[in-house]
Amino acid sequence: MDRSIVSEPAGKADEAFSPLLAAASILIVDDEPGMRNFMMRMLAPRCRRVEEAADTVAAQRLIDAAPFDLVILDNVMAGRTGIEWLGELRQGGFFGEVVLITAFADLETAIQALRAGASDFVLKPARANQILNAVARALDRARLRRENFVLRRQLAAQPVTSAGTGGIVGRSAAIVQLRAVVARAAPLPTTVLITGESGTGKEVTARALHFGSPRADKPFVPVNCAAIPPDMLESELFGHLKGAFTGATAAREGLFSYAQGGTLFLDEIGELPLAMQSKLLRVIEDKRVRPVGAEREAPIDIRLVAATNAELPAAVAAGRFRQDLFYRLNVLSIPIPPLRDRIEDIEPLARLFMSDLSERLGMPPLALTPEVLSDLETYRWPGNARELRSVIERSLIIGSFPGDLVAGATRRRPASEETLEAIEKNHVLAVLEAVGGNKAEAARRLGVSRKTLDRKVAVWNA
Repeated sequence: MDRSIVSEPAGKADEAFSPLLAAASILIVDDEPGMRNFMMRMLAPRCRRVEEAADTVAAQRLIDAAPFDLVILDNVMAGRTGIEWLGELRQGGFFGEVVLITAFADLETAIQALRAGASDFVLKPARANQILNAVARALDRARLRRENFVLRRQLAAQPVTSAGTGGIVGRSAAIVQLRAVVARAAPLPTTVLITGESGTGKEVTARALHFGSPRADKPFVPVNCAAIPPDMLESELFGHLKGAFTGATAAREGLFSYAQGGTLFLDEIGELPLAMQSKLLRVIEDKRVRPVGAEREAPIDIRLVAATNAELPAAVAAGRFRQDLFYRLNVLSIPIPPLRDRIEDIEPLARLFMSDLSERLGMPPLALTPEVLSDLETYRWPGNARELRSVIERSLIIGSFPGDLVAGATRRRPASEETLEAIEKNHVLAVLEAVGGNKAEAARRLGVSRKTLDRKVAVWNA
């Protein structure tokens, strides 16, 4: 047996980390056949995918061809050392974990390994438990880093309609059909474009597609394209290397990488600048991303779901949206009708929001009497389900439903008396007046982005 190998039972450490190992893709890079064979026999039955390479040239080809969660890298090999290649790997935009195998435990080697981007290192002779523990620790760190990143983004965003409890809620024919379409589309890798007004439940639908898919145990990463400054979009989506631009003090993964293996949800896709649309089209076609400042492209494995409240065909005709990108996104279109067109869904949504919000706020639920429900069902809901949620939350905080249930309420009228555009304008202006002209607060209450609100007000003032 190779003297660098010490064989022993994997034991309880392996059992504790088996779910992490089972989902992992790992690359072993070592010029000793015995060491590669030992690690392949140990890891292949436990991991989703394990590949091996005898040198860094073959390893680079494998990394260029498919994504890996972790690389186990021998330091002393013919030609370049593992540390030297690791520096090149990071400079090329590889953000996966790396465990270095070394026969030398001197401080200088450890410092070089950490500076080059190693997550951990294992000393030779290597025991099975040592390698498994190092691999599991590295995978766990990556999992926690990504989960924390996604959680921070979700906490910073507005609450999701029917957040995580009710899924796609409603009993109207439109919602019954929506659930049927999602059930058929969820298991497929097809790109989906969800359309509908702000607040109709586009993110809820995207989540249903994700959690009904084979990717359900991988990340769901929501991105509001309108909320990211245009000059930061490429870095946010694709990541960047240290020093790639002023202020880039450390390398950072992009949202495509954080969604690896899962679903990336691009909301308000119609707000993407044309230059970014071109780069996104290339990523969709090639299934590869290049972090800002990187020398190489990295393969990605994600499902893309996009959403918009804009009329993309009109934007294409006006030259604001690329036609080829629209066709790429619009493989399957799922429209969600506004709440005013599905009155039957108001009561179940109101009951869901009442239950969720009363529990979250620690307040007793209010009774949804026939009179209250009648008021809710006669309002036009320009802010859709998101606005309904806000009304329920406001009523809970006050402790009762006010006489005028919805501030500045616009009741249903025949289409001949008032157009939808006029109804929307009146409601938005009423909310702006109620918050003293504070557009940021008005956008929050309406459930739209500040950019969308500014655009609408500009049209009305023109």
